[in-house]
Amino acid sequence: MSQASPHDQTFVLQKIQPALLGLMDGSVSTLAPLFATAGLTGRPVDAFFVGLAASVGAGISMGLAEALSDDGVVSGRGTPLARGAITGVATILGGMLHTLPFLLPDLRVALSLAYAVVLVELLVIAYIRWHYMRSPLAQTVVQVIVGGGVVFGVGVWLGTLGARP
Repeated sequence: MSQASPHDQTFVLQKIQPALLGLMDGSVSTLAPLFATAGLTGRPVDAFFVGLAASVGAGISMGLAEALSDDGVVSGRGTPLARGAITGVATILGGMLHTLPFLLPDLRVALSLAYAVVLVELLVIAYIRWHYMRSPLAQTVVQVIVGGGVVFGVGVWLGTLGARP
């Protein structure tokens, strides 16, 4: 691979990295509450509102954390407001993509579609890491899938555990 130009490095540092951070957090941190709620209540609409709340709450939290983490002057990471906004919006997007299927009234269909969306989200995250961060493809796919899978499994397990009489 060729050496990235300073402009490319700046784009990755100021735009891609905050977006990737948000996508990863939104995609992974909302899995456990979303799937636990689906398992506990059996009502897709309940899972949808928990996913919505988790996505928006995580987006606000991650956006603020990124904006307050550094002023961007020394690190070259860009303005705090831009990084915070990118991270926050990407976090909400990452959480909402697999939450939207729970607008469907049939829990089984919603779960099946959400599982597929999660898999696509994780593969897109792995692709972005490979393409922009130059991480080895096989390694990044395994890391992202295993990490997401662990959180997903915890959510399903807690939903099943809590639903027992």
